[in-house]
Amino acid sequence: MLGFGGEDAREKVAVLLTMCFALAMAMLDNTVVNVAIPTITRELSAGVSEIQWIIDGYVLAFASLLLTGGITGDRYGRKKVFLFGLTVFTIASLLCGLSQSSSQLILARALQGVGAAFLMPGTLSIITVTFPPEERAKAIGLWAGVSGLALALGPTVGGYMVERIGWESVFFLNVPIGILAFFIATRTVRESRSEHARSLDLPGLLLGTTGLLTLTYGLIEANTRGWSDPAILGALGGAAALFGAFLWWEARNPHAMLPLSFFRIPSFAAGNTVAFSVSLGMFSIFLFFSLYMQLVRDYSAFQAGLRFLPMTLMIIVTAPNAGRVASTIGSRAPMTYGLLLVGGGLLAMTTIDADTPYWFLAIFFAIMGHGIGSTMAPMTAAVMNSVGRERAGLGSATTNTSREVGGVLGIALLGTILFTRLSSAIEPLLAQTSLSRSQQDAVVEIARHGVPGAEQLAPLRLSPTQGLEVIEAFREAYMNGFHVAVAVAASILLAAAFVANRFIPGRSALRASERLPGEPVPTR
Repeated sequence: MLGFGGEDAREKVAVLLTMCFALAMAMLDNTVVNVAIPTITRELSAGVSEIQWIIDGYVLAFASLLLTGGITGDRYGRKKVFLFGLTVFTIASLLCGLSQSSSQLILARALQGVGAAFLMPGTLSIITVTFPPEERAKAIGLWAGVSGLALALGPTVGGYMVERIGWESVFFLNVPIGILAFFIATRTVRESRSEHARSLDLPGLLLGTTGLLTLTYGLIEANTRGWSDPAILGALGGAAALFGAFLWWEARNPHAMLPLSFFRIPSFAAGNTVAFSVSLGMFSIFLFFSLYMQLVRDYSAFQAGLRFLPMTLMIIVTAPNAGRVASTIGSRAPMTYGLLLVGGGLLAMTTIDADTPYWFLAIFFAIMGHGIGSTMAPMTAAVMNSVGRERAGLGSATTNTSREVGGVLGIALLGTILFTRLSSAIEPLLAQTSLSRSQQDAVVEIARHGVPGAEQLAPLRLSPTQGLEVIEAFREAYMNGFHVAVAVAASILLAAAFVANRFIPGRSALRASERLPGEPVPTR
């Protein structure tokens, strides 16, 4: 079956499919929520901060617990921890769909992130111990392919479900998949543990998670409260102190969950810097483009999802070839090339407006997709090769954590830049309309906290003409903030290209047997 031999071939295929379905479930939830955000915003009356927290609640919990999830599985049993994560993720998905307010959805999304952090590391480790060496690469390749497929289908399938059934459906879909995966896994997956499992680093986990949460709070809420607000200044200062304490502890703890000595290896440090930068620069941009498609260009959720296909399909086509190129000439050239394409594509996107032809967007979506696909597999190979086989699990977990932390801060930082700029740009635009001064001030306050909609504007008693003027002003102000945020993201990606070119090794001298088969295509 599927080319796997032995008397237990059927059992191995069942394990592989279960891990793939679990992986796809978590991957789909990453990509689909961005497309659903405008609908969720309208139906749950979510403001700007709530929009950011709906995304970041999931990623923050996932990033904070990912290393701990891998260690826990190695120490206490991979099957046991996988089933725990799967159960939490499935229950949280149900709660997401049942949410009646943005606060409930944020909490349920955070719980989803907890489940994903214990679920995801187990999918690869269970496959690794289930398949013999001669079949392992093929199994991991299929597992990685599912990630790419979920990435490609997520916006389109999610947009269709949001439009035809409702935003709740994208979460309810996980429930039957999770129940089926749990039933099959309990019958087919064999329990395994690592003989050299590391100890849990609870102080490091507490310091790192609290620091990341505090920094995220400060960045997200700065748009509403203002950068000079004492609570924001306190949060940013507290985050700096907590991260300082985290680094101090990790440098002295023999069982550190993030061994800082590894960052003395140039290619390891550079690879993780690139992973962090790509997610910080691109993850939030997916959200901003989704808002642009639906709020500025009036596309439906399904239409917006379809228009992302040039990017996601190009990632799938490019990534496998980039891995082969990196195994021949090293990771430096494909990473530098890819990052320059992504950064350049983002710079081109600073010129778009509400009337830009879609063919222009499609060309640069494809260019950026090609750039991302050219970067990620070589980046993973560079990190893995720098730590060796005996530390491959830690290298993979660290890279994934860098990627997720970058995603958390990207949504928080770039989102705040966009909406802060929007709030300041809309005021002079409204001054050119027929609205009274009090109406202008009210619209500015609405825009500072959320997206002006019929429900928010109803108390202002605007005429139809004034309503159209507000919509046009908001669209123009959004594009103003969008251009600034995208320019910052482009700068981050171009800086990452310099880091890759300076510190990532060129032509690899590793033996073929030391090269790793690669990881799934990332969603952020």
